[in-house]
Amino acid sequence: MNMDMQTGSLALPGNSAAGDDLPLGEIIAGKLMLLVVALLICIGIVVVYSSGAGWAENKYSSSEYFLWRQLFFSFIGVATIVFFAGLDYHIFYKVSKIFLFASITLLSLLLVLKVVGVYSGAARWIGYGPLKFQVSDLAKYALIFHFSRLISEKQAYIKDLHNTYLPLVIILMTVVALIALEPNFSTASLIAIIGFIMMFIGGVRIRYLLATGALLIPIASVFALLAPYRVARLVSFFSGDEKHMSYQVLQALIGLGNGGLFGLGIGASKQRELYLPLSYNDFVFVVIGEEYGFLGALVVLLLFTVFFVCGLIIAKHAPDNFGKFVASGITIAIVLFAFINIAVATHLLPTTGVALPFISYGGTALVFNSLGVGILISISRYRKRILEQEDIPEITKGEKP
Repeated sequence: MNMDMQTGSLALPGNSAAGDDLPLGEIIAGKLMLLVVALLICIGIVVVYSSGAGWAENKYSSSEYFLWRQLFFSFIGVATIVFFAGLDYHIFYKVSKIFLFASITLLSLLLVLKVVGVYSGAARWIGYGPLKFQVSDLAKYALIFHFSRLISEKQAYIKDLHNTYLPLVIILMTVVALIALEPNFSTASLIAIIGFIMMFIGGVRIRYLLATGALLIPIASVFALLAPYRVARLVSFFSGDEKHMSYQVLQALIGLGNGGLFGLGIGASKQRELYLPLSYNDFVFVVIGEEYGFLGALVVLLLFTVFFVCGLIIAKHAPDNFGKFVASGITIAIVLFAFINIAVATHLLPTTGVALPFISYGGTALVFNSLGVGILISISRYRKRILEQEDIPEITKGEKP
């Protein structure tokens, strides 16, 4: 097998046996990632039931309400992984413009509905009844796909300001601004970080990124301070006085303290009993720390670390630049959201609404993250699929797959 790392072309000999010359790390990474995700989903089912039983009984008169819904979402997630793992990931190269246009259109529609009064608060969800999803999740993956396409196509002049950097920044800021105006400042900030990291990996000039950051950080800070609730969160975070801590943070720290080294045991959390708001979602990590202790929390951290390493290995051995950037973007997105959720739960960052991937209650994030995992597996298996085919195509950077 010969791989031109400069051009991104992949030449595969037709007489190789399936699996010959495949990097061992790539093979192991794909399988290990599936195991890690399976464990995270199982943890999510158990912890969502434990942490949400009291809230479900109080609100829906059924302690198993969140359990059955999380089981359903998990089944859909697993099916999504299996389906997209079997597809050629280059399909997202071809439809990246459609995905991006659809996400920008839906984000704009949400703002219009908010202006005309259909939404009175945050406008983040679209759909009807149970068939609703959070548009920012679609936008996040649409941006990853289209950025991967543009960066791979523009590698020959990736350091050019007008032909490469400005178009990328305009697309990124359009998506980020629409999400921030929902308002969903935390998700908008994280998507901006993902975009800048992808441009850095792609080879964009660092001075362009630093100059843009120096301009955007003050603007973002002013925007954040315009909302009183965000100011209150910042004051609470930077205050060393327990009396000035927010109720959520205080209850979260109590829960983590209760867990000690080994935890109170499955279903024994005290904070879940209507003390800790969103214990089954944004603060689900607190319940993990309380019921399974420091060691249980450490296992979850280890699983996300392994996920990160597997994702980087898949990206490193991707057959072309598009696959490399897609794998990098998806891996960064999932791990970054996990890090922020855990940092908020442990009072390392100000309170913000970010779910813990594969574990927190909810269908939209779980399905989209499962889509991402399916694509990662597809990238890791691509060489093997090509070697097993009789007609061996050649994929070259800059050409449509």
